[in-house]
Amino acid sequence: MTRLFRSVRSMLSRRDLQRDRGSATSIGTTHRDAVRYFDSRARVSRWECAFWLAWIALFFVPESNLVLLTQILVWGLFALSLDLLLGYRGIASLGQAAFFGIGAYTAGFLGRYGWTEPISGLMVAGATAGLAGLATGHIVRKLHGVGLLMVTLGLNMILFDFVERSTSLTGGDDGLQGIDIAPVLGVFRFDMVGRTAYLYTFFVVLLCFLVVRALVKSSFGLSLLGARENSRRMVMLGTPIDRDVTVVFGMSAMLAGIAGALLTQTSQFVSPEVLAFTRSADVLVMLVIGGAAVLYGGFIGAAVFILLRDQLAAFNPIYWYFWIGLLLVLIVTMFRKGILPTLAGRFAQWWGARA
Repeated sequence: MTRLFRSVRSMLSRRDLQRDRGSATSIGTTHRDAVRYFDSRARVSRWECAFWLAWIALFFVPESNLVLLTQILVWGLFALSLDLLLGYRGIASLGQAAFFGIGAYTAGFLGRYGWTEPISGLMVAGATAGLAGLATGHIVRKLHGVGLLMVTLGLNMILFDFVERSTSLTGGDDGLQGIDIAPVLGVFRFDMVGRTAYLYTFFVVLLCFLVVRALVKSSFGLSLLGARENSRRMVMLGTPIDRDVTVVFGMSAMLAGIAGALLTQTSQFVSPEVLAFTRSADVLVMLVIGGAAVLYGGFIGAAVFILLRDQLAAFNPIYWYFWIGLLLVLIVTMFRKGILPTLAGRFAQWWGARA
């Protein structure tokens, strides 16, 4: 009887050991699969490399309109800030221009009152807009739908009215005068042709893009997408979605503030127009044109919108907004998900049929 008991106990011990080994193997396999999955998400494709190399190549093209290309980069970064909020978290905002203007005026005040070093001024402007975004995110994180739109729009209108009426502080409609920006790294001066401004903007935008790309490809980016698709399920999984709303609002505002500061530093001028509601509407249109939640959609939309605007304004200075509106309707009709996602989907279908 004792021998039988010992044999049964030995058999159970071996079974428990095998089960523990199987669990450990399963955990190890799951961990390796997770690492492999995030590595595949973070891998840079050749199309992405070609996109950024094209911007470098444009700098060496003779007769390139570097001033216009700089505006496209600034607006692309501005659209990327909204994409982080709308495309990846599903939060619609009509007050994105408020953060753009905060960054623009912060850089303008710094340049006017003696802080002329551009890189540190850019960081201060981004931090100021980011703090404003964190405060806004804390206020609106419980709101949804129309209420969220109205609050963000109202905050934008309050700030716009304050800047427009404070003539002694901001210059009012005439804009902030006397902004002085020192050479970048103490060597490269901002010239009339826009060569320094273009390269400076390009490298800042590229750095910001890489940070955002790493963010959305991480587990935090997946939690944003999960909350966008089904917030209740993410709450059941233990994800702090309210805190994530505050954080993503702050990061989005910081990017918008950096874009506004770039506009001020490269033009050495800022006016209340940067805070107008039309800025928020324009950047939303750019994101819709290019495609949301694809990172590069904002840059494609900014390029299409700005090039169309300049060409149509030169063709018909009075009714150019009518034609640009008509073309935008046609573009959205043909590319329902945006230009970039639609073309990428069609290319994938063509490649799959060819294979």
